[in-house]
Amino acid sequence: MAAEWRTGYLSLGANLGDRRLNLRTAIARLDSQPEIQVTQISPLYETKPVGYADQPDFLNLCIEIKTTLSPENLLKITGSTELDLGRQRDIYWGPRTLDIDILLLEGQVLDTEDLILPHPRMKERAFVLLPLADIAGDLVHPVTQQSVSDMADLVVGKEGVFRCQIPLASDYEPTES
Repeated sequence: MAAEWRTGYLSLGANLGDRRLNLRTAIARLDSQPEIQVTQISPLYETKPVGYADQPDFLNLCIEIKTTLSPENLLKITGSTELDLGRQRDIYWGPRTLDIDILLLEGQVLDTEDLILPHPRMKERAFVLLPLADIAGDLVHPVTQQSVSDMADLVVGKEGVFRCQIPLASDYEPTES
């Protein structure tokens, strides 16, 4: 029996090194996995840091994926992608070459030691909700029952999140679904 494809949403951010290249490389690596297809990429946003403020600004975006992976195996692949691109966890909420968060995975609600779905802080983060609303505004959060657009309208901190005028890359197109 073939594994079933499910839709998921990931948030990606980078504030060290060549931020655009790190994000493009991460998306390409995820899309190169046989069990993952990147189907949409949000516009790019520049974001003031949250939490630990003494660090460079982030570039953030969200992607829609189709995957046959379990949430736990998807977490392994996102984690290995972060490490491959130089991610170090020295300072909590500190600077990083790449950060990938699994936001939602086809309405799943999960709470394990390693992974909570939907992402527990997504509804508080303008740098997640604004790009996510660009690609999945009508999507309904399985716990709050709010649409992503409604959450984005209500989120605090939008003044530190700016849509970039230059796209991530004109040479990268997601897989057709």
